[in-house]
Amino acid sequence: MAQDLEARIAALEGAVQTLRDQEALRALRYRYHECINEGKYDEIPGLFTEDGTLDFGYLGKANGQAELVKFFQGVSKLLTFVKQFIHNHVVQVQGDKGTGLSYLEARSVAKGESYMVAARYDDEYVRQNGQWKFKSMNLTPYFTVPLREGWAQEDRLKMGR
Repeated sequence: MAQDLEARIAALEGAVQTLRDQEALRALRYRYHECINEGKYDEIPGLFTEDGTLDFGYLGKANGQAELVKFFQGVSKLLTFVKQFIHNHVVQVQGDKGTGLSYLEARSVAKGESYMVAARYDDEYVRQNGQWKFKSMNLTPYFTVPLREGWAQEDRLKMGR
C-alpha cells in the first residue's frame, strides 16, 4: 500500500511539473508579444537560446544572438505601430524540450499605412539553467494586407490553405 501511495504521489508530482512547464512556455510566448507591443525589442533576443533561430519567411530570418539583435532592431525602423494578439497557444513538453503553436492576429502601421496581419507561430523550446527559452520560432504568414484593401480577396484566401 505504501508503494502504491508513493507511485501515485510521484505521478502527481510529474503531472504538476508538466503543468508548470506548460504555463512557463505560455508565459514565454506572452512575454515575447508584450515586448513587441510595448516596443521593448532589445529584450527579445534574451528570450532565445544563444544559437536560437527565427524564420519569418519573407519578413526575414536570424540565426544566433547577433542576428536576432539586428533583426529586432530593424522592427522599430519598419513599423511605427504594432499590436499583436495571440490565440490558441498549444504546448507540448518532453522533459527539457517542448514545442508549441499559436495563431497571430496583428495590427501595424508601416510608412503611414495600416495593415491587418494573420499568421501561425511554430516554436521549439529548451530549458536551460532552469529557464525556458525559444530554440526556434517560425512564422507562417496567412496574410499581411493594407486595411483599406481588406483580406477577403480570393487570392489571399487561397494563401492561408
